[in-house]
Amino acid sequence: MSLLQVPVRPVQSLAGRVVLISGAHGGLGEASARACAQAGATLVLLGRRPAKLARIYDACAQLGPEPLLYPLDLEGAAPDDYAELAQRIEGNLGRLDGVLHCAAEFRGLTPLEHTDPAAFARAIHVNLTAAWWLSQACLPLLRRAADSALVFTLDNPRRVGHAYWGGYGVAQHGLAALVQMLHAELASTPVRVSALQPGPMRTMLRARAYAEDTDPALADADQYAAHCVTLLSPEGAERRGLVWNPLA
Repeated sequence: MSLLQVPVRPVQSLAGRVVLISGAHGGLGEASARACAQAGATLVLLGRRPAKLARIYDACAQLGPEPLLYPLDLEGAAPDDYAELAQRIEGNLGRLDGVLHCAAEFRGLTPLEHTDPAAFARAIHVNLTAAWWLSQACLPLLRRAADSALVFTLDNPRRVGHAYWGGYGVAQHGLAALVQMLHAELASTPVRVSALQPGPMRTMLRARAYAEDTDPALADADQYAAHCVTLLSPEGAERRGLVWNPLA
């Protein structure tokens, strides 16, 4: 066999690691799940739609270690539900090396004055409170790993701080503050805290904000999934405490 015929094998930068992905059936969540599976991670796929999770499960099982499915609706889940999730991960897998937050709640651009109060509260809860509750429940397991990563996906606060972004925009600003607080508090532990700030992507979330989006600069979620793998891997230590915008 010539050198040109030798198949190129993906780098197994997450081999032996257990990674939990929330919003695993969303745009970036699905793309990251596939990328993490190919990088060797054993995945816990978290989402509220079992049928879509099953489809992602099948794809990831063909790319890497057999994943685990965990259907859970972040809107209705209580702290005890997240504690039970952490217990099940420990019981079934014995460890947790990374958490990637990809779950998001956004229903479209609306003036604050006309926003349904329940919709505003739901956006704050799913995008901020639930992300923290999940992180808090997983921290004891993450602390036991020699090197672990807590990775948030963060929208551009300057963009979503403008008019009409409602509870989603407010939550993104809170999430940015949460990342910095957690980094400061966990700086002397094995848990690395960081965030990925993707550029414009072709996802359902963006389509709800820009119905007729023809921006040629839009990227596929797959292009950012590799960066999620980087932050979850040992290589991500270089970006500890940072909000990483790969296009900056």
